[in-house]
Amino acid sequence: MVFGRKVTIYLSDGVPSGIRHVEIANWSGQAIACPRSRLNELKDWAEAQRPGVYFLLEKQTAEAGDRAYIGESENIVKRLSQQEKNQDFWNEVIIFTSKDENLTKAHIKYLEARLTSISINADRYKIENGNTPTESMLPRSDKDAMEEYIHNLRIVMGTLGHRVLEPVKVVEQPAPDKSTKPKLSQFQFNFSIRGLRATGQQTDDGFVLFKGSDISGKISKSMPGKTASIREKWIADGTLVQNGENFKLTRDSILSSSSYAAVLVAGTSRSGPQSWIDENGRTLKAVEEMLLSET
Repeated sequence: MVFGRKVTIYLSDGVPSGIRHVEIANWSGQAIACPRSRLNELKDWAEAQRPGVYFLLEKQTAEAGDRAYIGESENIVKRLSQQEKNQDFWNEVIIFTSKDENLTKAHIKYLEARLTSISINADRYKIENGNTPTESMLPRSDKDAMEEYIHNLRIVMGTLGHRVLEPVKVVEQPAPDKSTKPKLSQFQFNFSIRGLRATGQQTDDGFVLFKGSDISGKISKSMPGKTASIREKWIADGTLVQNGENFKLTRDSILSSSSYAAVLVAGTSRSGPQSWIDENGRTLKAVEEMLLSET
């Protein structure tokens, strides 16, 4: 059964861009999010002077390619004063420690290794760590406790606007019973045109175009300028590779709408809700309307 979670965010000076302290009900962990410009103020926070892990982040923008670094320290504020000199890409840090001060060096080394691995596999941000740290050896009970800590940490990261730990492609578990309402992200859609075939899904982030989808090598004047810019960027960074006269998508990639995805595949102006078809022959628009009509 899926439960709701209560997340509390304290704005230390009453503005959302300042230092924020984040807690989840009945969780011993805690987080502090701080812009780089306010780093000196963390010296007044005892919560940031404990053992824990931290993320150095570029705040998300409309463009792809944001970067992140994941580290650990037994005194995070002290470590950050050194990190500021060694890393220059980040403009926000998010720190995770424990309210009961039960995180040991072995715990935070384990967390650092797992979080780095998860972030690399999610493939949303460019992870600046030189290599994936080795997981520390923990008793089974401690390892399970740290996995629970990571589960809550992911909730906090998402709440603060960073999906660095979340895979682009959503894999929904089957509904346990008929009383559970289906989600649009449980449906997979296909689009075929002129021998090109593509697959994708609608998620909370936007429309995900799946790895292996075909992209037209030819574009028409009707292609919107923004879509053409995305296409050129993807060619430049290797997201699209030449495949005969067309291109092939090398990684699952998010677009803000299903129409942008359809336009990229076809190379011409298209309606996404009318172009993407599920396995039962229903358009994305029809599936959306069906879900809206269900009570």
